[in-house]
Amino acid sequence: MTPKRKVLVTGASGYVASLLLPEFRARYDMVLVDSREKDREGKPVPGIKVTDLSDPDRSKYQLLFKGVDTVVHLAYRHSSSGAGATWGQDVPPIERFPVELSNVQMAQNVYRAAYDADVRRVTVASSNHAADWYEHNLIHTRKKDMVFPHEAPVSDNFYGWSKAAYELLAFPYASGIFGRKLQFVLVRIGNPYETDGPKHMRDPNPAQEHGGTGASNFKRNLGAHLSARDCRQLFTRAIETPDIENEHGVPWVIVYGISGNTRAFWSLESARRVLGYEAQDDSEVKFAKDISQFLTGPSANAGPDNTGP
Repeated sequence: MTPKRKVLVTGASGYVASLLLPEFRARYDMVLVDSREKDREGKPVPGIKVTDLSDPDRSKYQLLFKGVDTVVHLAYRHSSSGAGATWGQDVPPIERFPVELSNVQMAQNVYRAAYDADVRRVTVASSNHAADWYEHNLIHTRKKDMVFPHEAPVSDNFYGWSKAAYELLAFPYASGIFGRKLQFVLVRIGNPYETDGPKHMRDPNPAQEHGGTGASNFKRNLGAHLSARDCRQLFTRAIETPDIENEHGVPWVIVYGISGNTRAFWSLESARRVLGYEAQDDSEVKFAKDISQFLTGPSANAGPDNTGP
């Protein structure tokens, strides 16, 4: 019997981890790491090793990486950390740099610990906000139809900047300049948050203040949607795909993390080509009743902004 692949998940008490862990626990030999042992609802997450990965003294957690095949780095400190606020509220955008810089330092700690432990691959929760300048300035103004992973990662906020920094920080490790090639899959997650439809879906990141309201936000949520099962498939493929080297022999790839949405404005080309990702869901179908109600219901305001691209 082939032994299970050993996978270390950081940020294991977070929301994205909650989507992944039910399948991961059955599929892999898990090491779960977070700075807290309870999820957002206050429920304990079994098996978590409480660890501060932002501590530059890697000797405190280096052993956790021993024998690990893949690290899935989901951990993230919110901009409201230490400010008594929620999701960056009351923290002006220009004041969010220190916390985001600490997130980049945490990514470096994880990358270096993985490198030193001979981990094969790191799969990182990047974000669509790594290149959200295109969305805010070109997509929503209909000057551009699609954002591609190969385009320069430019953001107009420090949250997006930190995610772009994760991606670029990974490249030296993947290039082999330090002695070996540590493989990286950078997943620019769309919007995996939902309650009962696009009108209530939210992206709880500081950069979402650019997302607009009403019809424009409704359309944005449809395009950005990532269903739970597509999320699980994408991260599983990011762990298990044997060969992710590009044409230059560098095992470093950026993919967008969304479902196969009719209104998508981020390209899934690299996810499909490199990882073999085949999205199972489409927000246009999944939320068809909500869309119909939005367009034709009693409070509808039909027009170009409602029908959208």
